[in-house]
Amino acid sequence: MAEDLLILKGTKKEQYESLLPQIIGLLEGETDLIANLANISAALKEQFGWFWVGFYLVKVDELVLGPFQGPVACTRIRKGRGVCGSSWQQATTLVVPDVELFPGHIACSSLSRSEIVVPLMHNGTVVGVLDVDSSELDQFDETDKLYLEKIVSLINW
Repeated sequence: MAEDLLILKGTKKEQYESLLPQIIGLLEGETDLIANLANISAALKEQFGWFWVGFYLVKVDELVLGPFQGPVACTRIRKGRGVCGSSWQQATTLVVPDVELFPGHIACSSLSRSEIVVPLMHNGTVVGVLDVDSSELDQFDETDKLYLEKIVSLINW
């Protein structure tokens, strides 16, 4: 597939429905994990214009920063710490409407106001997380949860 995205404006659902086959096309035939994570990050950032989009990968007992789009980020996160570490520990997607109200939130940037973190599963184990931050409060909802979970399920390990 060409490395150009067709950016669609419309409802959030319409945007995801347009983006999903394009991400499938980007991943098709590419076996390199880092390349695929980088392209997913870029596609999501380009389509939605969120503040930060990226991946953290489990390395021994920490999440370590992987491919991302946005300003510099925290490099390592312990299990159970912040939204990312909590998503890893609970093996569940966390939608946080206001990060200031999340106990133990890690403020990599004071501009981040809301967040969604989706665990990456492989053989029943969390191997990383997709982390998305917005500079707007209450940016993420069930639509984001549904489609971001679909997108991370496309990743080949």
